[in-house]
Amino acid sequence: MTNPEELNIERLTLKTKLSYGTGMLTASILGNIVIFFLLFFMTDVAGLNPALAGSVLLLGRLWDAINDPMVGWLSDRTRSPWGKRYPWMLAGVVPFAGLFILLWLVPPMENQWQLFGYYAGIAFLYYIASTTVSIPYTTLASELTQTYTERTSLAGFQTAFDLAGGIFALVMAQVIFELIPDTQQQYLVLAINCAVLAILAVLLCVCGTFSRFQTMQLQRSASVAPSPSLLRQMRTVLSHRPFLLIMGIFLCSWLAMQLIASVLPYFVVHYMGRQEQDVTQLGITAQLTALVATIGWSWLGQRVDKRTIYFLGIPPWLLAQAGIFFLQPQQIGFVYVLAVTMGMGIAVAYLVPWSTLPDVIDLDELQSGQRREGIFYGFMSQLQKIGVAVSLFLVGKSLDWTGFIATTAEQPTPLQPDSALWAIRWAIAPVPALFLLCSLVLAYFYPITREAHQEIALRLQERRHSPIDRV
Repeated sequence: MTNPEELNIERLTLKTKLSYGTGMLTASILGNIVIFFLLFFMTDVAGLNPALAGSVLLLGRLWDAINDPMVGWLSDRTRSPWGKRYPWMLAGVVPFAGLFILLWLVPPMENQWQLFGYYAGIAFLYYIASTTVSIPYTTLASELTQTYTERTSLAGFQTAFDLAGGIFALVMAQVIFELIPDTQQQYLVLAINCAVLAILAVLLCVCGTFSRFQTMQLQRSASVAPSPSLLRQMRTVLSHRPFLLIMGIFLCSWLAMQLIASVLPYFVVHYMGRQEQDVTQLGITAQLTALVATIGWSWLGQRVDKRTIYFLGIPPWLLAQAGIFFLQPQQIGFVYVLAVTMGMGIAVAYLVPWSTLPDVIDLDELQSGQRREGIFYGFMSQLQKIGVAVSLFLVGKSLDWTGFIATTAEQPTPLQPDSALWAIRWAIAPVPALFLLCSLVLAYFYPITREAHQEIALRLQERRHSPIDRV
């Protein structure tokens, strides 16, 4: 039997991998600043009530989630000389960057509902622009290669750039926080620098991958059936068992990461009694470890099943979660040790779902005769965003319920009540651990192994080269 890995005319070049990975910097740099600091910025710099701040993220993310499958479906149907994905990325990146800057302004409003209206409106528009860039970008991966191992390699580059972008963003935040004494100006200068880098990253990605995209289109036949309606495709996707499992794995692991990152500033500043610089340093430690670990996991993932490396990487992260819960305020050194341990698991949480989703899309093409990457990536992103939005909303509500004291940049850091400190500790340790355990259960039932995908790829290649299908 012919190995499907040998049927590609041309393998991915290092230039293509680097160019594709560069595109990830846009979402990574902006996304990491949002994850680590936006909730904290709204409550401790802008002075917004934590329940209202959580609601801003909930509403923005929920609307963003509605956009995701729609943009994925529309990009699947886009016809242009630049293909399906590039026009969306190029049209969306400047509004995406501009609205990001507006998120970090503190408007001259003292009324809580006026502040809420400002941030909710900007978040609403920001997440629309985010979708027009992120969904086409992630979907592009399945259009650049068709093989199991190369997808793992490409996902490795995407993960490496994702982590490197996050590290760079946190280092830049650290430098700006130390150089600029005014808190409001700190965040605004940081936002402007991040926005410029985000635009450059998309332009470099498009220029560096377009020739490879053109080559792959010559090898891949068009859909053999008319494109169904959006509602029909939604029903089909949501009945696809391997996709639901991968989506669940990604949702659970991402929820764990998002909760930890969002609660970390509160944990460090209010429970550990440290400064914001420690937040960036801890984030850098975890992501730098994950970046280094990605090299090893990516190498191993090209030799064993992706599910196997997931089972190897998540348990150490679970142990770190247990350690965080029992830390005492004076034990800041141990937090860095646990951050290194968590980084090992974070790497596989990035790598495995994104390298596996194209395999699911191949199975769907074999079953349906259509390539519909956009709708799959859109739904995966949608559920992630809904889950994250709900979790952050609940974090904000729990802080409000437990008596958390919001403040502004001009006021000293308040002494929080014990009830709020307990809420922070539960949100950063046991709750993420529960999500990680759920992801391991889902990974156990995932059915597409290396051998199963080789069979799928071989049958697809035979179909594409069949005289009947070319007629």
